[in-house]
Amino acid sequence: MLKSISNALNKVFGGGNSKPDSQTEEIITTVSKRLINEEEHKISRRFLDDNALKVAYRLQDAGFEGYLVGGCIRDLLLKKRPKDFDVATDAHPEEAAELFRRARLIGRRFKLVHVRFGRDLIEVATFRASHDSQSEEGEGEQGKQCDSGLILRDNVYGTIEDDALRRDFTVNALYYCPKDHCVYDFANGYEDLQKGILRMIGDPEARYKEDPVRMLRAARFAAKLDFTIDPQSELPIIPLAPMLKRIAPARLFDEVLKLFQSGHAVQSYEQLRRLELFEPLFPLVHRTLQQEQLDVPLENLINNALKNTDRRLAQRKSVTPAFLFAAILWYPTQIRMQQLMKEKKMPPLPAMHEAANEILGEQVKSTAIPRRFSTPIREIWEMQLRLPRRQGNRAARLMEHPRFRAAYDLLLLRENSGEDLGGLSQWWTDYQNANEQNRDQMIKHQGSDKPKRPRRRRSKPRKETPQ
Repeated sequence: MLKSISNALNKVFGGGNSKPDSQTEEIITTVSKRLINEEEHKISRRFLDDNALKVAYRLQDAGFEGYLVGGCIRDLLLKKRPKDFDVATDAHPEEAAELFRRARLIGRRFKLVHVRFGRDLIEVATFRASHDSQSEEGEGEQGKQCDSGLILRDNVYGTIEDDALRRDFTVNALYYCPKDHCVYDFANGYEDLQKGILRMIGDPEARYKEDPVRMLRAARFAAKLDFTIDPQSELPIIPLAPMLKRIAPARLFDEVLKLFQSGHAVQSYEQLRRLELFEPLFPLVHRTLQQEQLDVPLENLINNALKNTDRRLAQRKSVTPAFLFAAILWYPTQIRMQQLMKEKKMPPLPAMHEAANEILGEQVKSTAIPRRFSTPIREIWEMQLRLPRRQGNRAARLMEHPRFRAAYDLLLLRENSGEDLGGLSQWWTDYQNANEQNRDQMIKHQGSDKPKRPRRRRSKPRKETPQ
């Protein structure tokens, strides 16, 4: 904590990256509890999750503390429906797990307890404290940081006040107590919530170094909540953005899904580009966007794909990461395919396969794409080459392909984004809506997709003339 205060003073009184006094905000390094009663916060009990309350009451009945905490309380105060409910307690994970029949300990970096109620899952976390508060004897078992400040293990336990300081943003450090129905505010998060401000608890630079994913969370919450990031909390993000390259690609894949498949993908993309966080996630796409003479509508396609995802989620339709990654990576793949066709004289389909291998091989170094998604991505791309070939019974066969709908949607987005495909997407739209007779007429009007070779006439054998 003293280190955090020292860093804060250095920033204010002579730090090279400090902002003018008019924009400098106080760095929160201490807590003071404020109780917000039910009449003020107005969280209706009928919006609280019954299973989360059962977990909190069970912990309290066993002599422990138990609170609903974090995003669920933040969202309820904003009159939004929480995606899930989390519980915080002073019981150690092993102690909490013993209280529930269907409980499971998970995690090594962060030990948690998952309590299952049918299909519902409640996450229980023990109050955590700063690494400075642990004894040197227990450092190897409880908490561990590397030289850069990145947290490798975070199982240092403390009080609810310690836990509030360990949370990322003030608006996430709000605790609801089922006993007295009050919201406990330790970091002035209730006021920040009313003002629409996203503020990091503690020294922002040190907190981002502890876990660089917090920078992505800042972008995501600012997009989701339509909040303004506090200037002091935003200042270190751009210089520290390259630290995301040290994060496991599998974890970054999960973060991309939270950014782009939670109903606010367009705003998240804008925040990522503004804060220079897009490049560590999609380096190939970023480099393509930076090209001065880019002859493909890549930016339009990304925006349209994200708008389409947000629209489908608003309509409660299903979305898949395969389609989103196929759209975002389509033009880098197409550009590489054209290069292979030119340089190695490869036919289109083999060039597409090799380009897909190269692009996906590079992308998984940043965000690991599981095979259950990478295989459909390849199929969607391959279908882009097959959709123009509609003659004979090919169109009917293409419609039976399991990836036809996703491939057709990508075709629509490409043409709507500005790519000239000669009205191909409209043809497929009409074909799907036509009856069998009209479909036959549409196919006849296509002619043949290949120029007909002149038929060689077989020469007739000469009749032998009698001698």
